[in-house]
Amino acid sequence: IFRTCFIDPFQGLVMAKFSINTMKVKNVAVLRDIKNDYSVGLADVFVENFKNMGGTIVSDESYSEGDTDFSAQLTSMKSKNPEAVFIPGYYTEVGLIARQARKLGMTIPLLGGDGWDSPRLWEIGGESLNGSYYSNHSSMDDPSPHIQKFVADYKARFNETPDSLAAGAYDSANILVDAIRRANSTDPAKIRDAIAQTKSFPGITGTITIDENRNAVKPAVILRVQDGKLVFVESVSP
Repeated sequence: IFRTCFIDPFQGLVMAKFSINTMKVKNVAVLRDIKNDYSVGLADVFVENFKNMGGTIVSDESYSEGDTDFSAQLTSMKSKNPEAVFIPGYYTEVGLIARQARKLGMTIPLLGGDGWDSPRLWEIGGESLNGSYYSNHSSMDDPSPHIQKFVADYKARFNETPDSLAAGAYDSANILVDAIRRANSTDPAKIRDAIAQTKSFPGITGTITIDENRNAVKPAVILRVQDGKLVFVESVSP
């Protein structure tokens, strides 16, 4: 099995880099879903890398999936004066957390991972999410010419803007086609070996190399939530 998406731990590194290098924050709070492996794992990687880069975790709070009241955790975090809050959860809770954080007077940026990526994020959190950032697999606002061509072709064909899933599926199909060409064969074993040898493939979701564990090594993008739109900020490489 091969992946064309990056693995979750990479997002923790990306957001730690972005926090330190771009946002220039040194003191961050963390709010994780203690019953969700994705959230716990992403939080652990973020904390480890953020500390290694010279940052300080001033508060590390938790909640459980399905919770709707986060006031106790947010009040505790607010007292520690963080410059940002990393919330590696899913949009269902993140939207509520954002609303409650703003009601408590917390105006600092909220940060997250691809679990935020849903149209419902804005429906739940609304303007409370403005100025928040999260990592994702691609951005259709990336000005790179090959990405904008993909967006234009997709819109012409389907009459809508492609999302990260569409971009990822497109990359997967093209890597398969490229592997068949390089293998010069339709033999499954030869195609498998050719996919494993994929290096610097120019995908829509980034330049993709398949590593020894059959995972994709490629950049992640940082998106800013602003008035219901997702604004491309930057691409962060491994």
